[in-house]
Amino acid sequence: MASACDEPLYALAKRTLDLVCAAVLLVALLPVFALVGLAIVLESRGPVFYCAERIGRFGRPFCVAKFRSMRADADPEAHAAFIGSLLREEARCAVYKVPDDPRITRVGAFLRRTSLDELPQLWNVLRGEMSLVGPRPDVPYAVAQYPDWVGPRLVVKPGITGLWQVSGRSTLSLLDMYRLDVRYVQTASLLGDLRILVRTVPAVLSRTGAA
Repeated sequence: MASACDEPLYALAKRTLDLVCAAVLLVALLPVFALVGLAIVLESRGPVFYCAERIGRFGRPFCVAKFRSMRADADPEAHAAFIGSLLREEARCAVYKVPDDPRITRVGAFLRRTSLDELPQLWNVLRGEMSLVGPRPDVPYAVAQYPDWVGPRLVVKPGITGLWQVSGRSTLSLLDMYRLDVRYVQTASLLGDLRILVRTVPAVLSRTGAA
């Protein structure tokens, strides 16, 4: 699929933006990291950070970093079954969220509402596994069930934020999210990325469909 994503100048500008912003934000947010880490360890046993397998560009698996928002012994099977129901359109609710999930801690619920749980992904951006803007990094068992038309979302790096996050977010279905991701790939531009970044802040602060 031909798009600006294939243009060397766009790729260079996007990578430069990623590196500069991720480095600055990681340093500036160190106090936030410390406070969040303290809150996590005070509430429940287990590590501060959670490493989850996700599928990146061209279908390559990588480990995405997050603040732990669930109990350390959480079973992923319920989530895998739930994703299957979303892909079959048997369920329509907040993307990736099992309703009233008992695995989520109280601190974790707050982190998810405010998207603070995703701040460690700035490290993935520095490593080149993710971008600031792009499709949401997907779980392997969802990618294995992709309809053919969803495939193009894997030709770009996944992002911390994206078109879906500023277009209704969890008020949309999983397939709606995929449609927006494919549209992003088809119309990607540096100006479009900047617009998404600017729109992300009010979207998070207003908790519009917070995931």
